[in-house]
Amino acid sequence: MKTILRLLFTFTGFPFTVGRWQLTIASLLLVSVASQAQTSYSLQQAIEYALQNSTTVKNAQLDIETANARIGETRSIGLPQISGQAQLQHNFRIQQSIFDGRANNPLGGFSDPLLQHIYNQLKDNGSVTEYTPTPIDPNAITKLAFGMKNNANLSLTASQLLFNGSYFVGLQAARAYRQFSEKSLTSSKITVVENVTKAYYGVLVNQEQYDLVKVNVDRIEKLLNETREFNKNGFVEKIDVDRIEVQTNNLKVQLQNIERLLNLTMNALKFQMNMPLNENIVLTEKLADLTNTTFTPVASETVNYDQRIEYTLLQQQKQLNLLDLKNIQSGRYPTLGASFTTGYNPAATRLQDITQSDRWINYSFLAFQLNVPIFSGLGKNYQAQQKKIAVKKTENDLVQFKKAVDFQVQQSNVTLQNALESLKMQKRNLDLAQEIVRVTRIKYQQGVGSNIEVINAEASLKEAQTNYYAALYDALIAKVDLDKATGDLYKVQ
Repeated sequence: MKTILRLLFTFTGFPFTVGRWQLTIASLLLVSVASQAQTSYSLQQAIEYALQNSTTVKNAQLDIETANARIGETRSIGLPQISGQAQLQHNFRIQQSIFDGRANNPLGGFSDPLLQHIYNQLKDNGSVTEYTPTPIDPNAITKLAFGMKNNANLSLTASQLLFNGSYFVGLQAARAYRQFSEKSLTSSKITVVENVTKAYYGVLVNQEQYDLVKVNVDRIEKLLNETREFNKNGFVEKIDVDRIEVQTNNLKVQLQNIERLLNLTMNALKFQMNMPLNENIVLTEKLADLTNTTFTPVASETVNYDQRIEYTLLQQQKQLNLLDLKNIQSGRYPTLGASFTTGYNPAATRLQDITQSDRWINYSFLAFQLNVPIFSGLGKNYQAQQKKIAVKKTENDLVQFKKAVDFQVQQSNVTLQNALESLKMQKRNLDLAQEIVRVTRIKYQQGVGSNIEVINAEASLKEAQTNYYAALYDALIAKVDLDKATGDLYKVQ
């Protein structure tokens, strides 16, 4: 620790004496140095960072959680459902029933045997006196109110689904939807890997080109200084100096453009990684490491369609369509459910009397409900036809996708082969241009060559470098596209 403090205070110019305030300053310096430290990333590390922080991937993972919740929601339909109910009702005006002379009017005659039997029982018990019904006007209307001012109900109901074909299909569909969400997550990861890889390659190419152009600028500035000395000594004309200065200025402008492009591509990489743009990072891999990669074309006969996530998504979509069809067909079967209810329904004229125990009368009942679909106006048939068409369309998409994969692989192979041939040729041109620059400069320094030859050689080298790095980037991108076409770009661990 003292060694670290000594280095820190020596670097900052403070005298080295270990004290409380020195330790505080040292801690602040360590924090400052740590905050300014750059983070290094290989291509694989950049991909892993992007997969952990990508908003698209996070949303796809949330979709899986939603699918799991949907499975639980569907499963809960088959579990017991228990509910309680409490109700208190005060009747400001009790609803009345209407009788006329032609009905079984208890104030008139007893034409109903049940009413006559009740009356006879009450008379035998001495509850009523002899009552002789008197004829009433058949057109007379009598209004009677039955019930009490205050009514309450407290009940508990439990229900259970016993059989429902759509319930079991729903469980299968919920699980299939979760599998679909998992495959969608893989699809999102593949997109992230593709974008990060291409952005990473773009930074490497621009960085390499920047370093090379910087070397060119240093070389031609040295040549410019030498030519100026030759001009002072009368060995070359002023126009020779001007020609090289023009070339130097052009290279400096090119270097500035590449530097800005390098910063832009670096920010593009951070964006694809979902990293803050103000964070400093260093790429550990070099183009020399990547150019050793085997760029092997792939024969269409060796393509495994199941490795393409889009193909498996279509297969999963077909399964979901089949489950939709099965769900409609299961709607033709009966459904059976059971329920049990128990409760109390006290009543009283005065509200304060409703809590009396004698008024709380229990009731309970068990019920079964069977629903049998008989005729739905052929609606189920038409729904089933639509789902069958959807299944057929998905099958057509699967066949078409196979053809599209074959074409993509063929196209990617051709693009890669062309890029490799161009890269090979541009590498040869770059080597020749570098050799020409070396020879023409030696001739110029020895007085047997002109500065025009040097300027032309530098221009050819500049063009060769631009073409080479463009061809290299095209080859790397073609390899990424080929890996994506064959399904080898990213595989689930």
